Amino acid sequence: MKEMIKRRIDVAAGREKAQLVLKNSKVVNVFSHEIIEGDVAIDNGFIVGIGSYEGVDEYDVKGKYLAPGLIDAHVHIESSMVTPGQFARAIVPRGTTTIIADPHEIANVCGINGIEFILKASEGLPLNVFIMLPSCVPATSFENAGAVLEAKELAKLIDNDRILGLGELMDYPEVVSANNKILDKIITAGDKMIDGHGPNIDGKALNAYVAAGVRTEHECSTLEEMKNRLELGLYILIREGSAARNLETLVAAVTKENSRRCLFCTDDKHPDDILTGGHIDNNLRLAVKKGIHPITAIQMATINAAECYGLKNIGAIAPGYKADIIVLEDLHSFKVSKVFKNGKPVAEDMGATFDVVPQNYSDVINTVKMKEINKEDLRLEVKSDIVNVIKLLPHSLVTERAVRKVETENGAFKYHKSLDILKLAVIERHRATGNIGLGLVEDFKLKGGAIASTIAHDSHNLIVIGDNDDDILLAIKEVEELGGGITITSNGQVLKSLPLPIGGLISDGTMEEVNLQLNQMLDIAYNKLGVSKDIDPFMTLSFLALPVIPEIKLTDVGLFDVNEFNFIDLSVTE
Repeated sequence: MKEMIKRRIDVAAGREKAQLVLKNSKVVNVFSHEIIEGDVAIDNGFIVGIGSYEGVDEYDVKGKYLAPGLIDAHVHIESSMVTPGQFARAIVPRGTTTIIADPHEIANVCGINGIEFILKASEGLPLNVFIMLPSCVPATSFENAGAVLEAKELAKLIDNDRILGLGELMDYPEVVSANNKILDKIITAGDKMIDGHGPNIDGKALNAYVAAGVRTEHECSTLEEMKNRLELGLYILIREGSAARNLETLVAAVTKENSRRCLFCTDDKHPDDILTGGHIDNNLRLAVKKGIHPITAIQMATINAAECYGLKNIGAIAPGYKADIIVLEDLHSFKVSKVFKNGKPVAEDMGATFDVVPQNYSDVINTVKMKEINKEDLRLEVKSDIVNVIKLLPHSLVTERAVRKVETENGAFKYHKSLDILKLAVIERHRATGNIGLGLVEDFKLKGGAIASTIAHDSHNLIVIGDNDDDILLAIKEVEELGGGITITSNGQVLKSLPLPIGGLISDGTMEEVNLQLNQMLDIAYNKLGVSKDIDPFMTLSFLALPVIPEIKLTDVGLFDVNEFNFIDLSVTE
């Protein structure tokens, strides 16, 4: 240790040459909010000085900008449908060198094994992967997940150095009511971080939520929500993902006085959005376009997140900080030309220069376990021809409860080609309980087939939608045989499938391969099955089972009214 420190001092003082010097650079200083011109000396993975230096190896930046590696303050890797290694290969070339991941998707399927998979699969990558322990597995008591994680299970992992604390407290009503099980989890976190997830809370309930120990919020969708939470001392994670895009609204509330309490995150981002639009670099571009100063935006993407989560020695370009550095063409497009991780080049010209070591996935595969399903199981019995329907809204995960008149036959729902009302089923797929929830959906506009998936937030049961039982049943069988994934069927044939063998959520291929298959499936869904182009069929389908997003959803237990927070009957008899 002493020799290492002495070496660092000697290099910083100019008595020894640095291992690497980045010459002729414009350094973004996140402490002083200015640009400093000079060389950056790097030795043994750490920055040792900024000024005029000589190195054993030298890289001429040629007047480009150097910024700290970007930090995603809240992300679910599983939403990218690839492993942590393949995720790194996609986002590191775009400038992200640190992520704070909440693996609650795979934890809902595989429990502790899912969390340990993310930990092991992210070891040794040129990407810092920190973990927040999932706090709500299952998300609610109104569905059946593959695991239940109580405080005693979380306590087994909390002391891991890469685990920063307790993930998003989605069940905020239980927090506000001081439920004992939630309190046990909060106590388990100790002095580590606790992430919030409390949209629509205000007044004393919000005070109670924050008093419980919550320190961040990524669910703000309005300026008022953001302002209220900033006033109570929360850090605001401004989200720009695939399903939820809040950045352009929320940056209007960022001021000189509060900007250091604001961070960036993606939460859930799908392959196409990452590959075509970018990752946290996309947040930077959008923020600057909306009037945020470029250096302020970089602070939000780096040092703010590091300080919020107590991450030492990252988030800045300064002596003593790790040499996680990105080279930017400018401070408007934020085009990344080169990425250094711990002083080593790991990406150039938007391409990764590192390989990913194959992982052992044996603990998180073969997760689809169902009782045999037949047509009779799909019979949707109704007491009348007036029914509650899940009405989709364009470009939204929020749904509306609609009352519609439908055709029936022998006491059961019958699809009518002139009515855009489709059958939806959520089938428990973790323990072969035989649970099947059945409902109806309007405005999906699918005709002549079915779509099935094992991505069904947050419990990730098998969800399927279609206009005829034959194709619905075929889609169920195909996904079961795949061991998890997404499929499209029509006229008794499987048109296209995407296998997701890891937890029924994640592919073992590259992001480019997954994206190609998804785009081919989107083309089939839109152009052969006529799915509404106002929705993403796979994303929309995956959220129709989440009973915490208004207004009406379907779980494996039944039709759920989120506003009433209770199950309701499909039939309207009064």
